[in-house]
Amino acid sequence: MALHQNEVPVDAGLVRSLLNEQCPQWAGLSVSPAGAGTDNIMYRLGDDLLVRLPRTADKARSLRKEREWLPRLAPLLTCPVPEPLHAGTPTNVYPLPWSIYRWIDGDEAQPDSVQDWSAFGADLAAVVRDLHRIDLMGATRTGDLSWYRGGHLRACDEWISRSLADCRATVGGDIDVETLERLWREALAQPEPSGPQVWLHGDLRPTNLLVRDGRLHAIIDFGGLSIGLPDAEHSTVWDLPPQARHAYWDAVGLDDLSWTRARAWAIAVGASGISYYWHTYPAFVAECLSRLQAILTDAATR
Repeated sequence: MALHQNEVPVDAGLVRSLLNEQCPQWAGLSVSPAGAGTDNIMYRLGDDLLVRLPRTADKARSLRKEREWLPRLAPLLTCPVPEPLHAGTPTNVYPLPWSIYRWIDGDEAQPDSVQDWSAFGADLAAVVRDLHRIDLMGATRTGDLSWYRGGHLRACDEWISRSLADCRATVGGDIDVETLERLWREALAQPEPSGPQVWLHGDLRPTNLLVRDGRLHAIIDFGGLSIGLPDAEHSTVWDLPPQARHAYWDAVGLDDLSWTRARAWAIAVGASGISYYWHTYPAFVAECLSRLQAILTDAATR
């Protein structure tokens, strides 16, 4: 199903044609669906490779920064990250750049794959600390490395307020939008962070956290890679069970102000996701609703 305007249709036949034209050394390998996110559609290529195709021209911009920066960041991280192997070029049938990566084995972080959620939260915190400590290597918060997450909350207020209004109209009977809006406003009233800026993955949700033998093994999908303030990075911990969330908070050492801003970013991502994908991506909407409910449960107990 198309999620965006001007989305380029993709299927296995198209992937095969791209391989025949640009990667004949891999054209004989099997091609099978390997998932689809909001930005990309993936196909597994043989046993060891992954083809990643952006849905729209706007989403394709993330490939450039992954190709440029992942080879520099990977040696400085303690867990595997995607390894770009081929930079595909646009064709008449698929007018966007695309990429081939080395396949990373693992399962998404879910109750049936994680053995100890507290250990998982601490492991994730260690990776985030490592990423945030990496030297910027001359990179700045400009161009492809500038994203709304990692900026200031107030810059997002207008469209997040609209998203909360949409949520009130669509799911207001199922979730306490009034409290979510109050928590958002409370964060806006706090002083904005003053730095320093760091490397951000940008989207550490469970689907981007791969598990092997019950432990965090790899982090994938660096499409949101950017330079910015760290508070937004912590927002996705509300997608994890409380044991993981609390272990993460303790390991990172978040102060109350950072936690308040991180929670506001989690509200922003959840509300905007419901607003944008309400008619097209019910599974993603359910994920956003679960995140917002976790925020409300936490708020009621703190």
